Amino acid sequence: MSNPIPWHQRETQELLTEQSVDPAQGLSQDEVTHRLERFGPNALQSQTRRGPWRLLLAQFTDFMVLVLLAAAVVSGLIGDLIDTVAILVIVLLNAVIGFVQSWRADRAMAALQVLATAQAQVLRDGQVQTVPSPTLVPGDIVLLEAGNQVPADMRLIDIAQLQVDESALTGESVTVAKQPHVLPSDSSNALGDQLNMVFKGTTVSLGRARGLVLATGMATELGKVAQLLDQDDRSTPLQNRLAAFGKRLALVVIGICVIIFVAGVWRGEAPLLMALTAISLAVAAIPEALPAVVTVLLALGAKRMVAVHALVRRLPSVETLGSVTTICSDKTGTLTQNKMFAEQLWVQGAAWLPGAPDPTPEVLEALRAAALCNDAHHNPGDNSAEAWQGDPTETALVLVAQGAGLDKTQLETDLPRLQELPFDSDRKRMTTLHRSGERFIGYTKGAPESVLACCDAQWATDGAQPLDPQVVIDQANTLAAQGLRVLALARRDFATLPEGDALAGVESQLQFLGLIALIDPPREEAAAAVRDCISAGITPVMITGDHPATARAIAQRLGIVPDDQAEILTGQDLTDLDDAALLNRVAKVRVYARVDPAQKIRIVEALQASGQIVSMTGDGVNDAPALKRADIGVAMGQGGTDVAREASSMVLLDDNFATIVAAVREGRRIFDNIRKFIRYAMTGNSGEIWTLFLAPLLLLPIPLQPIHILWVNLVTDGLPGLALAAEPAERGVMQRPPRAPDESLFANGMWQHILGVGLLIAVLCLGVQAWALSTGHAHWQTMVFTVLTLSQMVHVMAIRSERDALWTQGLGSNKPLLGAVLLTFLLQMATIYVPVLNPIFKTQPLSLMELGICLGAAAVVGVVVEMEKAWRRRSATPLAIT
Repeated sequence: MSNPIPWHQRETQELLTEQSVDPAQGLSQDEVTHRLERFGPNALQSQTRRGPWRLLLAQFTDFMVLVLLAAAVVSGLIGDLIDTVAILVIVLLNAVIGFVQSWRADRAMAALQVLATAQAQVLRDGQVQTVPSPTLVPGDIVLLEAGNQVPADMRLIDIAQLQVDESALTGESVTVAKQPHVLPSDSSNALGDQLNMVFKGTTVSLGRARGLVLATGMATELGKVAQLLDQDDRSTPLQNRLAAFGKRLALVVIGICVIIFVAGVWRGEAPLLMALTAISLAVAAIPEALPAVVTVLLALGAKRMVAVHALVRRLPSVETLGSVTTICSDKTGTLTQNKMFAEQLWVQGAAWLPGAPDPTPEVLEALRAAALCNDAHHNPGDNSAEAWQGDPTETALVLVAQGAGLDKTQLETDLPRLQELPFDSDRKRMTTLHRSGERFIGYTKGAPESVLACCDAQWATDGAQPLDPQVVIDQANTLAAQGLRVLALARRDFATLPEGDALAGVESQLQFLGLIALIDPPREEAAAAVRDCISAGITPVMITGDHPATARAIAQRLGIVPDDQAEILTGQDLTDLDDAALLNRVAKVRVYARVDPAQKIRIVEALQASGQIVSMTGDGVNDAPALKRADIGVAMGQGGTDVAREASSMVLLDDNFATIVAAVREGRRIFDNIRKFIRYAMTGNSGEIWTLFLAPLLLLPIPLQPIHILWVNLVTDGLPGLALAAEPAERGVMQRPPRAPDESLFANGMWQHILGVGLLIAVLCLGVQAWALSTGHAHWQTMVFTVLTLSQMVHVMAIRSERDALWTQGLGSNKPLLGAVLLTFLLQMATIYVPVLNPIFKTQPLSLMELGICLGAAAVVGVVVEMEKAWRRRSATPLAIT
């Protein structure tokens, strides 16, 4: 490591020796553990997580809390120690609750980040393993393929047509063709010129490679500039809107508090008492904690979504999920099982069914091509059908050849692969070159129209035969119309191995071998998920690279299109249509076939231009721009590339379309519960403000002590509010239209509810106060205190649903909330009936009749809210909140 000669100017073997690693075996697990301790994790240093003490101290930095603490100290200095101690205890308890909320949010976010960790293919103990990228160490042998993000700085050992996009590091937009050979000692040290090196954070755009890890974590080139990288902002649009709303509301509340203070002093109340009352009301009523609580609800909701196999990578996605109007999904593996089965092989005009005896030489040659032009690999020691790993289509081809007596492992020994042209989305085919004695054979497989365009004859044992491409295309269409995936197979003989510029011409003058038809059956749950989408006002759209007839057949079986006459747009159609014409068609088209990944972004933009909120799935490198452009980019967790996952908002851990629908359902539930919390918290604040604001105007004494206000704020905004996060999804959550993305958080009558029910709570409090004063009940202030607390508990139970009655939902359907309400009730009773607490909370024990009046007044809130919900049910207005 101390050698000053740059790595790219040193021989590969010298570096392997220096790292003490055999490139055929990799490091041992013991050595990996040792090096991980020595070099640390392969990760860039991020912002240090806030420790417990910092989190706790942060709870005391709010300006209004500091003012309250100062007022409490003044109160103590003039001799009112009980008030001082009580206020300090309440503030401390509030801080503890805020600390717990922040701690849970940080832990939930950390858990999500762990789940989102990138993976790497590494050779250890002679076995290829998939490991988290942070566990890589110098000396590891890493395998790269198209779509991978390079996980560390590496020297290349061997490559196959490797091209790397280094724009993230160098700013150079052109992909760089790599090579494994040592560079001259006078070569440039510029990163872009180090052609035998690949660097952390760059992207493999083509080919495959094997590399030796030389630097990890902050020692990489990316690590050297890590301090210049922007940190992600964890704030979501909803949090920002709430923060802005809170600031505006704070000005209004402070104005009201000033009026209450002035009115109280004018009426002869003690200035210190009025100051504490005004400050306490400001602390309780200003919703400075709303953004923080929303963070908790979003983070916990996102963590819970992992249970339905959806990993949310960005919190704003939870909000956006409720607005999605169109889900654009890949077909293979998402809507279907991603388990291909060969149905038949079509050779020289006749069908051969897998398992049929005595295959002809022409059938065997086609199967040989299918097995060799194939990147599936075998797990040693496993003889099951699942022993072959790789693309599902390729494993199916290996298995059908194996069924005919052609073992891929033996074939690769007899006909070793020497060169390859990997599959890419532009050519729609791949070619491998093999040694056959003194000669060489090229095998090609791919889309029928792509392969046939390169063929000029048909192969047969007795020599080349004339080829009618139209007959083959017609047969391919017939098979595809049955929902089968159709691949064409071809071959070409070479006297010498094509190399260099000659490689570009190997896919010409091919001899056609046959068609192989495979089926990837729809997932059993996909059809139900499509029905759920449609009933929820969401349009499912299939986008696939498959044949149009195949796409139509699968879409019809799933219910995406009603019949075989449904309009389909192909990639060629998209090329021919200008943006205006596509905009006119996009509202009606439900299936896109033979689409290049680069064309997905046009579909997304056209849908967005027509007013749709779009979720787009993707797995490849070229899908990344469309995933980033979509409102919700959804990457595949099992079959997707690192680049796609990095560009996405959400990752499907099971690559299942039904998971997208489940995530939308969960997103709607989370957003519903956030609205419920805001409705609950703001209504309670409204009730407190109305009570203290109206009392002087009605010539009533100040109804509450500062300790009362702080206590109500503590017990009502704490556990009951957070317990709303556990509220189950509302009945019919997926039978209502998506929420408009620009819809106000306070739409659908929420602000009227906040003001109206808040005023009702104030009327009940002041009514009880007036009655108690007029009838000579000395405990009137304790009664007002109790009505204010209990009415908010009744309110939180009543607003669990916007429409359904509480008795329909059942009290036990949200046990955390029920427990929080009962605990709050017991705590309130303790402040009244536990003698030692009476002087602290300035309360007096209530008689049974007085307590009954308080309970009855609080129950009125529940009755009125249930009447509001009954009116909503009768009006049958579609509920648009999510």
